[in-house]
Parts: sequence; C-alpha cells; structure tokens
Amino acid sequence: MTRAIPRTYWVAGTAVLLALLFAAAATVTAANGGPAAAPAPAPRTPGLHSADAGFARDMAVHHQQAVEMSFIVRDRTQDEAVRTLAYDIANTQANQRGMLFGWLDLWGLPKVVADEPPMSWMTGSAGSGGHGGHEGHAAAKPGALMAGMATKEELAQLGSAEGRDAEVLYLQLMTDHHKGGVAMAEGCARLCVTPVERALAQGMADAQQSEITLMTDMLKQRGATPRG
Repeated sequence: MTRAIPRTYWVAGTAVLLALLFAAAATVTAANGGPAAAPAPAPRTPGLHSADAGFARDMAVHHQQAVEMSFIVRDRTQDEAVRTLAYDIANTQANQRGMLFGWLDLWGLPKVVADEPPMSWMTGSAGSGGHGGHEGHAAAKPGALMAGMATKEELAQLGSAEGRDAEVLYLQLMTDHHKGGVAMAEGCARLCVTPVERALAQGMADAQQSEITLMTDMLKQRGATPRG
C-alpha cells in the first residue's frame, strides 16, 4: 500500500522537471535565433515578501521537521510499513526542500527574514509582495512555529516512544503536519506567480492529501485515529 506514495511523488516531480526542461529548451531556442511564436516576456523575479519567496522559506522549514520526525520513528519501530512511509516522506521532502532553497538562491533572496512572521505571505495578494487582505490561514498551536508543526515536547515524546506507541504518535503527528502543509501548498498554488513553483506546490498538496488518507488507514489498523 505504501508503494503507491513514491509513484505519486514521481508523477508530481516529473511534471515539475518537464516544466523546467521545456523552459530551458525555450530559452536555448530563443538564444540561438530559433523560431518562436512571440517574444516571451522577461520573467519577474519574486520580491522579498512575495508569496513565492515566503512559501519557499516557510515550506522549507516545515519540510525539515517532517524529515526529522521520519528519521526519529525509523529508529523507534521495526514495522516495515511505517518505516517505508517514513523513508518516502524524508526522501521526498528533503529533495523538495533543496528545490525551494535553490529558487531562493536563484532569486537572490535570503533563506531567513528576521522580521517576517511565519505564513504571513498567505495573507497577501498574489504577486503583490505585500500583506494586504487575502484570506487567512490556519493558526499554529501553542508551542509550534507553523500550522501542523509539532512542538518540542511532542518531538521529545516521539523520541522516547517505542513500537506501536511510536507508530501511532508518528502517524498522528504527521497527519497534522500534512494538513498544515496542504494548506500552505494550496496557498502557493493560488498566490505564487512562478509557474514551476505553483506546479510543485499543487503536487505537494495532492501527494500529501493522499498520504493523509493512507495514514488514517494505518492508524485504524493500529486501533487509533487522527487527533484532529
């Protein structure tokens, strides 16, 4: 059952890679004087407080905790289904985190902005670079940096649990984590102006929603349910 998840990410990742390849091919063709239907407008570099940059920064942090939790549970259980899921999540989100940081480097933007509250980009207008009046976002629980993220106490609890207890807690924490991630990714799919980033964000939302369904089933198999 867990083997369907890598294929989901493979499809989303392939779509993003194809978009990048087509963009590169178009650039080379134009540079060589090749045929083109119309001159392509110069790409707009996202601003410091744009949705594109804010999503890249925040989702990179969000992904890092998912990677951390996944490595923790792999040492706390011998259950093959949970260990495989944890490996898939860690591998996928580490790779996506690298892409997000790569875009920030490409845009010449910092990976951390000290005066920018987490997820504040979700309240701005698409491409405006500001923070004016778009729909709100889910609030983080006390002690968590962003919506869906675990607290230090929950991470410590996961690190001390074993066997079924570790499996259940991981699946519950990761379900919450994915719900926050889906909301953020859907926000970028609406607000970001960079086509490749929007495509990646939509792929994240679709894949993580599929994993939420999978984890709900895995919890049921262990006599438990999601917390929310």
